Amino acid sequence: MSDHYQVLGVGRDATGEEIKKAYRKLARKLHPDVNNAPGAADEFKAVTHAYEVLSDPEKRRIYDTTGNENGTDNGFGGGGFGGQGFGFQDIFDTFFGGGAPGGGRGPASRSRRGQDALITVRIDLKDAVFGVNKKIDVDTAVVCPTCDGSCCQPGTSPRTCDICHGTGQVQRAVRSILGQVMTSAPCGTCSGFGTVIPDPCHECSGEGRVRNRRTLNIKIPAGVATGTRIQLSQQGEAGLAGGPAGDLYVEIRVNNDPTFLREGDDLHATLTVPMTAAALGTTVTLDTFDGERDVTVKPGTQSGEVTVLNGLGVTHLRGHGRGDLRVHLHVETPQKLDSEQEELLRRLAQLRGEEYSEGRLNSSGTGVFAKLRDRLGNL
Repeated sequence: MSDHYQVLGVGRDATGEEIKKAYRKLARKLHPDVNNAPGAADEFKAVTHAYEVLSDPEKRRIYDTTGNENGTDNGFGGGGFGGQGFGFQDIFDTFFGGGAPGGGRGPASRSRRGQDALITVRIDLKDAVFGVNKKIDVDTAVVCPTCDGSCCQPGTSPRTCDICHGTGQVQRAVRSILGQVMTSAPCGTCSGFGTVIPDPCHECSGEGRVRNRRTLNIKIPAGVATGTRIQLSQQGEAGLAGGPAGDLYVEIRVNNDPTFLREGDDLHATLTVPMTAAALGTTVTLDTFDGERDVTVKPGTQSGEVTVLNGLGVTHLRGHGRGDLRVHLHVETPQKLDSEQEELLRRLAQLRGEEYSEGRLNSSGTGVFAKLRDRLGNL
């Protein structure tokens, strides 16, 4: 006689649940309906017999104590299929998923969770810098105000199905190696719900929800960027038959700003100053998102130089503090000059040793190119 523990592949200290799990795994593998290999049927019988003994606490105690089964070693065991610990329900659960009479799954629920929804919201760059509270209109499914999600016309209620009598399942006979057994399937009349709705709600047609537009107040945090999504729990589509609502996702789109360009958490702006102001130095007032700020232009400033205003950028989304505002200076050269302005510039050029002749810059003498040549010659 083979050892029942070895047959099931479990230890002698295995729990009842571990024994049942091992049996189901082997039975599904060895059942003659799915395995026609030579010897599979005998192995299936041995596995079934081992489970019959070890699943019964008293039989297992006798087996562990004496090494025999007190006269029950006869194929499927003296307890038969109806014996304690191993019965019709165990076999049915193994092969048919638990649909036996008295052990079915019961009627299904009409309620279903609603779908998630996604909407896009546009905001200005300033709102992304500081955050903003915004009202949005959402067109989604909401709980039916007439039936309050019951799916029934007011004053009525669901009725127990006459076919399945409220179980949501109907039985049918199936032939197997064990003979004819009864399986369960969802009732076609009530779709497995166990009840039917004789008077569906007229407004929602028995769904328990209708489409409607509603207004939500949402808080958009500082630091968001285009593509950021904000999740609002249970603000999405209402579920069927009063089921929980899905979630609403708000995707942010940040509008372009005419003055500032965002890169990460830094802002960039271009400030144009006249040539004379760049040469002499000046202070320019810049209108930022934080109000007016002075930008110092040092004497001799060249185009492309950058002045940094610390902490005037975008708020960090997941942290403290803010980025910087980087002001790019652009020196503007005058394009149209009157005769007096031209004379002043010529005089300035002469004072600076920049010699002009007939509209051409003279590279000889002590002009600008001579100065450059002298510098290179001294290296």
